[in-house]
Amino acid sequence: MLRIHVSGTDLSRVRMATRPDAMWETVLSFHRLRDRRGSTVFGKWRKESRNRLNGEARLLSAVVPPRGYFPDFLTPSGGGSEPLGLDAGMEALRDTPEGRIEAELGLLSAGRAPGRSPSGGPPPEWLGDGRAEPLGRLITTLRAYHRAAVEPYWPHIRASVEADRAVRGRALLDGGADELLATLPPMIRWRAPVLEADYPVDRELRLDGRGLLLQPSFFCRGTPVVYRDPGLPPVLVYPVTHPEAPAFTDPGPWLGRLVGNTRSTVLRSIGHGCTTSELARRTGVSLASASQHACVLREAGLVRTLRHGSSVLHTLTPLGAALLRGGAPQPVS
Repeated sequence: MLRIHVSGTDLSRVRMATRPDAMWETVLSFHRLRDRRGSTVFGKWRKESRNRLNGEARLLSAVVPPRGYFPDFLTPSGGGSEPLGLDAGMEALRDTPEGRIEAELGLLSAGRAPGRSPSGGPPPEWLGDGRAEPLGRLITTLRAYHRAAVEPYWPHIRASVEADRAVRGRALLDGGADELLATLPPMIRWRAPVLEADYPVDRELRLDGRGLLLQPSFFCRGTPVVYRDPGLPPVLVYPVTHPEAPAFTDPGPWLGRLVGNTRSTVLRSIGHGCTTSELARRTGVSLASASQHACVLREAGLVRTLRHGSSVLHTLTPLGAALLRGGAPQPVS
């Protein structure tokens, strides 16, 4: 059981993260990769991601065991509601003091056979030998894993987190922070002044006026996650609610009926981003037609358009990404 003690000052400082956290999603997705549960949500993702990996899993297993503690330094916090993002997170990881790395790897190594990781890969001590090379190797591996297992699905991840934020935001407007905490997923229970949560070990976390950042996560599953070090900025990472339909599915014929076949093709072609010229080539329409369709989708809130040099770049909004997830019979809640 996890018990987070929330004072009146802390309650006034409860806040929601503005978007998914790339570092948390990367590390937590590695748990899901080795977990056979949740096949409806994660089955297709596991199969596709494993096909893209090239040895990264063996190295990451040394510092991210299948269950239990993993080092806090892998998921650095910016201290505010805005997650650092992947690049800034990697830089913060690179700047981790050597003493902290050694201390947290020592916690990870406790109880293991000497010189062994759970997967038979390199022991975690390979990071804490005082040289920059092992840490750089970890960062390179994390980036490669993120590109293979997280980045291709980021629109889905962001759309799910945005849906959760919408639910929590309505609760906050209707009843304040009390109502917000009361509407968190069922494994978390608000019994003022204590926020209780299912947890693999007994933990007491006292906020001491620092407030609490609520970080919804696509890849978190079953129980929330907090830092082991109580001196770090308090963050509660909790699972979003997934629909019963598969999370990563292709849009069906319903999308064409909803927005029209041409515009559904345009929306799908925008994918992870493209210019108007690229969009015209992908869809086989004229430049003027591609621009018009993108404009309609932008006005509908499905596409975001930004100037990129002498051209414009179209990307999906979370709403557009959610639409492309593909005909789930129930909305994300």
